[in-house]
Amino acid sequence: MQTITEKLGELGVIPVVAIQDARDAAGLGSALLDGGLPCAEITFRTEAALSSIKTLSTQFPQMLVGAGTVLTTGQAQAGVDHGAQFLVTPGFDDAVVEWSLDNDVPIFPGVATPTEINMALRYGLRILKFFPAQAFGGIGTLKAISAPYGDVRFIPTGGISAQNLKDYLALPSVLACGGSWLAKKTLIASGDFTTITRLTAEAVQLVQKTRSS
Repeated sequence: MQTITEKLGELGVIPVVAIQDARDAAGLGSALLDGGLPCAEITFRTEAALSSIKTLSTQFPQMLVGAGTVLTTGQAQAGVDHGAQFLVTPGFDDAVVEWSLDNDVPIFPGVATPTEINMALRYGLRILKFFPAQAFGGIGTLKAISAPYGDVRFIPTGGISAQNLKDYLALPSVLACGGSWLAKKTLIASGDFTTITRLTAEAVQLVQKTRSS
């Protein structure tokens, strides 16, 4: 059976989504699945996060659903209680990491410096979110900070787009990329799930092409 990390690595792209209205969650799930990407990270940037996580995890059991922008252990607990299978944090928080490890929940904490990577290594974590990727120098910075850590893989997030996805995925240190361009808030709110499906399918094709080259 595939682990969550293996599945994310296979998919190559993780849609990072902020849903304003939980009633749109079902439409989002269908759009992502139709585009060939059974995965979503629902962020705690809106009040609809928990309800959306529950909808996706119950109505689409084939989807890998995570909770993102997790800032507290309370959010971590609530996310898992509502069906989240993994957690993502914007920065490194000892309490949230310890809670996740104690409860056997995969967590991908955000890091941007070697110091933060060292902190993660002390907890035995080897899959880390590099955030905010583009704002912190993008591919050049990721190459530099990943060089001393041969056994660490990264999920760059923040500024990833269809234009630079291929370049990030080409890095041996990159497991997958987090991207908000696949399901922007405006597309979800307007019910434009057709565009979300198209963008998702294009991303899936790009991943496949990159991985096969």
